[in-house]
Amino acid sequence: MDIALAPETLARWQFGITTVYHFLFVPLTISLAALTAGLQTAWVRTGKEKYLRATKFWGKLFLINIAMGVVTGIVQEFQFGMNWSDYSRFVGDIFGAPLAFEALIAFFFESTFIGLWIFGWDKLPKKLHLACIWMVSIGTILSAYFILAANSWMQHPVGYRINKAKGRAELTDFWQVLTQNTTLAQVFHTLSAAFLTGGAFMVGIACYHLLRRKHIAVMKTSLRLGLVTVVIGGLLTAVSGDTLGKVMFKQQPMKMAAAEALWDGQNSAPFSIFAYGDVSKGHNSVELSVPGLLSFLADDTFDSYVPGINDTNKAEQQKFGPGDYRPIIPVTFWGFRWMIGFGMASFAIGLAGLWLTRKKFMLPQHLRVGEDEVPHLVLFKNKPLGPTLTAWYWRIAIWTLAFPLIANSWGWIFTEMGRQPWVVYGVLRTRDAVSPGVFQGEVIASMTVFTLLYAILAVIEVRLLVKYVKAGPPELTEADLNPPTRIGGDSQDADKPMAFSY
Repeated sequence: MDIALAPETLARWQFGITTVYHFLFVPLTISLAALTAGLQTAWVRTGKEKYLRATKFWGKLFLINIAMGVVTGIVQEFQFGMNWSDYSRFVGDIFGAPLAFEALIAFFFESTFIGLWIFGWDKLPKKLHLACIWMVSIGTILSAYFILAANSWMQHPVGYRINKAKGRAELTDFWQVLTQNTTLAQVFHTLSAAFLTGGAFMVGIACYHLLRRKHIAVMKTSLRLGLVTVVIGGLLTAVSGDTLGKVMFKQQPMKMAAAEALWDGQNSAPFSIFAYGDVSKGHNSVELSVPGLLSFLADDTFDSYVPGINDTNKAEQQKFGPGDYRPIIPVTFWGFRWMIGFGMASFAIGLAGLWLTRKKFMLPQHLRVGEDEVPHLVLFKNKPLGPTLTAWYWRIAIWTLAFPLIANSWGWIFTEMGRQPWVVYGVLRTRDAVSPGVFQGEVIASMTVFTLLYAILAVIEVRLLVKYVKAGPPELTEADLNPPTRIGGDSQDADKPMAFSY
């Protein structure tokens, strides 16, 4: 496979860099919106201050995240015209429809109601104000749905016809694009992973504060909510991943084979845990695998036939003409494993955390073990529970907030790289989608600018998050505790400063 620095290769690198960077914010936006809405609902129902403080704390982190997500997401659309004009010209009639719905419906929900939520703390009644953050959460989910529908069409094109006179694909059934099994499976999997991400983010930050014995009530509540979210999100991610894998087996057999480095088709195909081989010779030199497991994951039986890379490549050559239809095998193989590994590691940490905090726990204490002073968990009866184990748990739990972000990134790399050499599977090759008038130097220049800009934005994002994470939940004011009972607030409150602004 030619990997020279041609405009196509550089354009792919640029799109990959900007897409992976943007998607760091998407799952956090989706999950933090819903988790913040849930905390505010708890406050409205119970009136407990810890829920209100938690709402404002996690809401602030959510707003920082969504602002960065919006900024980086705009760049994605510009690239369709910059580097992928032939793609835009060919699929614009189809790809543009879900993106238009995303902008007109989903983004409208997000932008309108997030403004009402930010500036409405002192102006709106509690329940109406609560409805605003739920509308924001619905907007983030709708936004993800429409974008994933567009991406799913690239994975499995349906509801279209080719207009040979105009040389483009035309939409014939928008409902089919929105409801095909690829879309439904991908939405299910992406949303599950998003909540796994948000839960781990909450767990890590809550552990950071609890280890320092700060903001105890808020962070204990946040920790339990985060742990429950991680466990539920992890289970749903596994179930939805299995569903998506079966869809992939039927629609993109090459991607399934590449994910397992299965070179030759076989019955009772093994699930490869580790493999090393020579791509040019089409076989593995070293392989550690579980017999029959891949067949079960692909088709629910341990003896099903799973086509291999070599078989599928020959079949696609007969169907689409001469060429190499293999993706970059090491990227798909290891990307698949990094995705599963980091995702399930977060789930395991969440499960362990639920078990360790299954009773009403006190704060992490510090005991001297050898020469080091390490924290451990003390239960309500003041009986230490595995000092060494819990010491390591609290340390690891802080870092687990990054694990789902890594898993998400590798998941999208696998999804997109495993489809190559197709940009629209079976319809349009990537080499035919790149802008014909773009030269190597132009792509290098734009990629360099975007990469440097994103590096600067990353520094800003991290510094803002660290600043507000360290600051912890805000202290409540009288206006926070006594919101207005009617729209606009009381007349004597008109000149009061906003209690919730950034």
